[in-house]
Amino acid sequence: MKYQSKRKALILLEDGTIFYGKSVGDREGTAFGEVCFNTGMTGYQEIFTDPSYYGQLMVATNAHIGNYGTKIAENESGGVKIAGLIVKNFSYTYSRPDADHSLEEFLEANNLFAISDVDTRALVSYIRDNGAMNAVISTRVNDLEGLRKELKEVPNMEGLELASSVSTKEPYFEGDPDAAIKIAALDIGIKKNILRNLAKRGAYIQVFPHDTSYETMEAWNPDGYFISNGPGDPQPLEAAIAAARKIIAADKPLFGICLGHQVIALANGVSTFKMHHGHRGINHPVKNLVTGKGEITSQNHGFAVNREEAEGNADLEVTHLHLNDGTVAGLRMKNKPVFSVQYHPEASPGPHDAEYLFDQFFELINAEVGKDAVV
Repeated sequence: MKYQSKRKALILLEDGTIFYGKSVGDREGTAFGEVCFNTGMTGYQEIFTDPSYYGQLMVATNAHIGNYGTKIAENESGGVKIAGLIVKNFSYTYSRPDADHSLEEFLEANNLFAISDVDTRALVSYIRDNGAMNAVISTRVNDLEGLRKELKEVPNMEGLELASSVSTKEPYFEGDPDAAIKIAALDIGIKKNILRNLAKRGAYIQVFPHDTSYETMEAWNPDGYFISNGPGDPQPLEAAIAAARKIIAADKPLFGICLGHQVIALANGVSTFKMHHGHRGINHPVKNLVTGKGEITSQNHGFAVNREEAEGNADLEVTHLHLNDGTVAGLRMKNKPVFSVQYHPEASPGPHDAEYLFDQFFELINAEVGKDAVV
């Protein structure tokens, strides 16, 4: 191990509960955010760089983190998006031959504070029982009163708009400019692997900032629209919801993932709510109600769609359900080329059971393009 000694550190939850650990490396640091946990055995780099995790302190339930290092090509965005990291055993050395850096070097380059030697089993059990809440991780173990005061100033995730913090500031393009299909993607926290999945199926994508209007995107004359994943509460995303309503009214093909799924629900008058502790991991069971088949999925969300309202909406059909708690995992509109899922069909990390959803999106687009050609 690189360091012979590590600084004492703690996790202070907003309800006053304290867990102890040590800093990763000989570093002083403090980080605030909503504490949550991910149950994935692999894929820590993709998790840390997923914009959907912006503003969250990530607890890794896997006992060993860092053992295969990091590789720049596996980033899901331009850099680390989590607010801080909490682990049991941190691996300072790594064994993967084609890794670019150790996880320690990666975190230092991204200025991320992390703590290890935490009883993560006890911490995760506590979150499961008491719900996700704001917390602070810090080496200021002798300044509890100061940390408590600062923690009280951290805004609650409910009602918090975070898409603007992770969205692109300017439009950009992805894919082959000569591709037959053009897709306008509204970036409210998009992952790179979503764009790769769209591009490899023959799409040229223009990615737009989070508050782009339908009229601005439509001026590019796309064949279909996509609304991405992202962090925070969907309800404050008024511009994205308004754009979704206009896309729907114009009968354009529309696909939404995660936060985009929630935006589409809100555009249809269906409310969303903050979950007790959310779904985060790569082994979540979902049932496709259309085919009757089960899927193992990658999920990352702390908000969900109101099932009773969705099932009572004459324009919507619930297509997928999460088998652990019966929450809505997929929707489609009955008379519009519009559908969405709460989970991540692009995975990264995770299983590929749900990649067919990208194919369904292209089938929708091709059907609408063919319909326009006939007319």
